[in-house]
Amino acid sequence: MTVDATNIELTRSELRAVVGYAAACARPALALFERECPDDRRPRAAIDAAQAFADGGERTRALRESAWAAHRAAQKTRNAGQAAASNAARAAGHAAGAAFLHPLANSMQVKHLLGSAAHAARACELAAGNDPAIAADCIARARSLAPPLVVDVLRRYPVAPDGGGRVGELIRQLDALLR
Repeated sequence: MTVDATNIELTRSELRAVVGYAAACARPALALFERECPDDRRPRAAIDAAQAFADGGERTRALRESAWAAHRAAQKTRNAGQAAASNAARAAGHAAGAAFLHPLANSMQVKHLLGSAAHAARACELAAGNDPAIAADCIARARSLAPPLVVDVLRRYPVAPDGGGRVGELIRQLDALLR
């Protein structure tokens, strides 16, 4: 793991762009979660909170709590053996959590930038019988969704770190495509 405590510049408008991108990447996988857990609104609330921040809202405690709630939904579905739903919820949690991206030139921050896209791709891949072509399509879509401002922010960080299993692999693929 590369750890570098050097600060980088990160404006509020750049942070909003990153969060809007993360929400756009997570949103398509939400249906996978809601099909398994139609009464659990936590991932949807996290994406909605992320989008509200991206659209100009404040970075609040409620936004952070929505991210944690989506991650708890992910844990619940993972424990129930619902891997696709778990990754979809994790994508939503990462979307809301992206509002709290640290302005540190640390490779671990790339997970915060691209985690929603990678978890959404993994959710779709699992839902399609673990078909890697589906994940590749999702990563290509995530690449096309990335506005230049998000790519500029990403390039200020070191490349994505090793590890992280299949989701880590998807993060590194997207990272390479965007750079």
